[in-house]
Amino acid sequence: MAERKIPLRKCIGCNEMKDKRELVRIVRNKEGEISVDLTGKKPGRGAYICKSIDCLNKAQKAKRLERAFSTAIKAEIYDTLRSDLSE
Repeated sequence: MAERKIPLRKCIGCNEMKDKRELVRIVRNKEGEISVDLTGKKPGRGAYICKSIDCLNKAQKAKRLERAFSTAIKAEIYDTLRSDLSE
């Protein structure tokens, strides 16, 4: 029996390739709303980040989410992402 391939994704905070199941997906939908996608199935453009606040801080400092989504991101969105990741 063949082994299943485990999909790898790059964390936008630490730039490390990790198992997709270890990361949290952040998604921007067609309306431009940004939210945390814990299921990994929401429609829209996605970016992956580790489940640590440090990686979110690195991504915010380097504006990696803004680059990934090609849009400006407000500080309130980062605050909601922090509260979602800390749960």
